[in-house]
Amino acid sequence: MQTLFLTLAAASLLAVPAVAQTPAPEKLDAAALAKIKDEGLNRSKVMETAFYLTDVCGPRLAGSEGLARANAWTKKRLTDYGLANANVEAWGDFGRGWDIDKSYVAMTAPYYHALIGVPKAWTPSTAGSLRRQVAYVNVKEEADFAKYKGQLRDKIVVLPVATPPQPNFEPDAKRLTADDLQKLTEAPAGGGAPTAANRPAEANPEARRAAMLAARELRQKLGDMLMAEGTAAILSPGRGSDGTVFTTNGAPYAADAKPVLPELEMSSEDQLRLIRLVEAGIPVEVELETKTHFQAQDLKGYNVVAEIPGTDKKLKGEVVMLGGHLDSWHAATGATDNAAGVAVMMEAVRILKASGLKPRRTIRIALWGEEEEGLHGSRNYVKNHFADPATMMLKPDHEKLAAYFNLDNGAGKIRGIYAQGNEAVKPIFTAWLAPFADMGASTVTLRNTGSTDHIAFDAVGLPGFQFIQDGLDYFARTHHSNQDTYDRLVADDLKQASVVVASFAYNAAMRDQKLPRKPLPAAVKPQ
Repeated sequence: MQTLFLTLAAASLLAVPAVAQTPAPEKLDAAALAKIKDEGLNRSKVMETAFYLTDVCGPRLAGSEGLARANAWTKKRLTDYGLANANVEAWGDFGRGWDIDKSYVAMTAPYYHALIGVPKAWTPSTAGSLRRQVAYVNVKEEADFAKYKGQLRDKIVVLPVATPPQPNFEPDAKRLTADDLQKLTEAPAGGGAPTAANRPAEANPEARRAAMLAARELRQKLGDMLMAEGTAAILSPGRGSDGTVFTTNGAPYAADAKPVLPELEMSSEDQLRLIRLVEAGIPVEVELETKTHFQAQDLKGYNVVAEIPGTDKKLKGEVVMLGGHLDSWHAATGATDNAAGVAVMMEAVRILKASGLKPRRTIRIALWGEEEEGLHGSRNYVKNHFADPATMMLKPDHEKLAAYFNLDNGAGKIRGIYAQGNEAVKPIFTAWLAPFADMGASTVTLRNTGSTDHIAFDAVGLPGFQFIQDGLDYFARTHHSNQDTYDRLVADDLKQASVVVASFAYNAAMRDQKLPRKPLPAAVKPQ
């Protein structure tokens, strides 16, 4: 077997800063990497997997029937690939599932026009098909409630649009530029990653958080008032423009959550038209019907796990993990968030099996549930298997994890990896990326990035990493929106990501030593 030795000096074109003591060269198996590229680029199944996750399984809201379908399908497909120990593993108690059976909304007076609206997650059905007069309610403070008393019974209430759409002269889809990547390469440890997300850093995040909490409290009180007044349903504005609706939940998923009204999130353009007509004194009538149902028989959350067993007598008890979250929001089919990441991770293990490679360590894939509601699947998996961040009492398997690699920043190709402040892994990852420089992946940054499942591992001192990806139109158009469909996926980008991930998992499984770790963090009590 041919072996390629790539030293840090050979990787100097990638602008790696000098280190005080040069580590031993990374051993890269050129023959194995060639097999990975050949299988992943010439016989890819990644788009087929994405099709089943999106078009066939459908939306995969936490606890929903769609997520249960995806859990069952991914377990079977991973077994078909030849992985061992495939299992849908309960991580703990989550809450109620929720599914949409029917949703329809249209303006019927002063004329008919179909409207774009999505039921908010965990909201109830309407009382059949409703055709009701519209009332516009604009509350800025609690004192405003009084002027609507006695006026809203059996009405469909329309709420104001805080930020009306404006012309946008920037493209929705963007790739990281050479300058973006250079800034990431030069960035010190810590901090966020606004460049990779294609969105600016916040000037005063604490003030924004305080304003958001105050607005949320007022909105909850408004909901209580509307229910007490006998309102039939609520039409609230969804974030987005040009028909895009970024959806959210309208009620908690807890089994004992208090009742709320039926509520749809509307496109800004449709919402503003209704408001203009009402304010002009023109009677407006809307017809709508939503049928939703709750699943309360099984309140647990689940992850899907499977393994390629290790072959080295001494190292097969150690584990390299890779994964991404399987759940999605419900307005579309969760293609870029995160069927793309799941399809890439499943393709990576398929490539390794199909290539006949024999990793020394065990490689375990995990497809997380209930990420969108707070990283529940990964955090509880880490708590159950490795350590509880609230106590930092380590379980035996904590020592056995070599690395965790995550993908959850849309459908763009991989451009590099976040080292998460771990300076010791930077030269290792630089060497691992060198064979993919011609495919656009060469950047290693010490920056942290958050809001996804590698954070659960990093929180207990385990080496967990998220790849840098081209943003494409993720935050501008698809993230949690009704536009997040299969059609937004770019096949060549997902093929490239699959071979990069497969190589990282294989390299981590073949090293003599596990990846270096940062110092253990102090225990952090939950807030």
